[in-house]
Amino acid sequence: MPSTLTAPGTAPVAERPAHRDPNVLRWLAAYTSSMIGDSVYYIALSWAAVQSGSPSQAGVVMAVSALPRALLMLGGGVIADRLGPRRVVIGSDAVRCAAVLAAAALLFLTTPGLWPLAALALVFGTVDAVFMPAVGALPARVTTRGQLARVQGMRGLGIRFASVVGAPVGGLAVAAGGAAAAFGLAGLLIAVSLPLLISVRVRELPADDTPAARRGTAWRDLTDGLGHIRRHRVLAPLILAIALGDLGFVGPLNVGLTLLADERGWGASGMGWVLAGFGVGAGAVSLLLTVRGRLPRAGQVAGCAILAGACAIGALAFVPGVAAAVGVALLIGLLAGLSGAMCGALLQTQTDAAYLGRVTAVSGLVSLGIAPLSMPLSAAAIGLWGTGPVFVASAAVCGLGGVIALSVPGLRRAELPK
Repeated sequence: MPSTLTAPGTAPVAERPAHRDPNVLRWLAAYTSSMIGDSVYYIALSWAAVQSGSPSQAGVVMAVSALPRALLMLGGGVIADRLGPRRVVIGSDAVRCAAVLAAAALLFLTTPGLWPLAALALVFGTVDAVFMPAVGALPARVTTRGQLARVQGMRGLGIRFASVVGAPVGGLAVAAGGAAAAFGLAGLLIAVSLPLLISVRVRELPADDTPAARRGTAWRDLTDGLGHIRRHRVLAPLILAIALGDLGFVGPLNVGLTLLADERGWGASGMGWVLAGFGVGAGAVSLLLTVRGRLPRAGQVAGCAILAGACAIGALAFVPGVAAAVGVALLIGLLAGLSGAMCGALLQTQTDAAYLGRVTAVSGLVSLGIAPLSMPLSAAAIGLWGTGPVFVASAAVCGLGGVIALSVPGLRRAELPK
């Protein structure tokens, strides 16, 4: 694969560290702005839904976007590979921006009720099914393979920054001008990403990496992408390890933590401190990867981090107080951030360029479509058996992902390019 980036009318650019590459920094700024806009959008949508209906109806509106995202994400991966991830991300952001600004105008002019909000959530979820695989496939096109681990760290920093900034900014916008103002701000933040993305140079896909399947039907493209994962000595166990890790992680660190804090009397502030500990740990790992750029023995590191993180998840249910819980959450954040970054970088570097959208779609479906199903199951199980047994069972599921990563030779020995 070439180690240069190309654009019409420009000369090839030699490889440089991603955190010093203006092209990568433009991509990161676009991605971060779009993610902050997403955070503000969800706050605006939840506030508008609560104001327009009952809490249960608001919950339905918030859940509407999940169904098309889960059902259509694999197809979104096919579209990203056929049209190119940069083009798809630009188009998706343009549609999301237009939809959110239309909602802002509607709320400013009238009180529309729940149906227009549900329609907005449906549109957003449908576009997300295309947007997410393209976003995942884009880093490999804006930098060289040797910089992908560093880019994963930079992306992690962008996600953490967006989660920290987006919520208070969205809350301030709602307080100042209601849901209409928050929707307007979300649309503007997403709009900021468009000129930045247009200015980003992308790597051209080598002709010999383009499979004949891309000239077939969409269904053929999809089955070829799934076959590429199934036959690959690293990708197949890697996807399975990601699935098990997320299944054991999502329930305890979301609904389980809320129930644990209520059971122990930590209150909302205590739970907030625990979540902050997790965020600091994950952010620290992202910063480390951004600066260092590469860790040796990536497959082995990922497996060990998943196993150690699983042990920390199990221990969280038995800590004596908030301070100890914050310390354990910090450790979970460090290990989860490390394993996530290593898995993401391996996914990017092990996948043939022409399949990146489809492979990213499968990974996204596992993390965003299947893993969240563990949340209601965890809540029901905690109601029956308590937090301790459920956290331990979840840790066992998560740890199984680490066992797979360490027991499959191809994945255990996988390295990131230098």
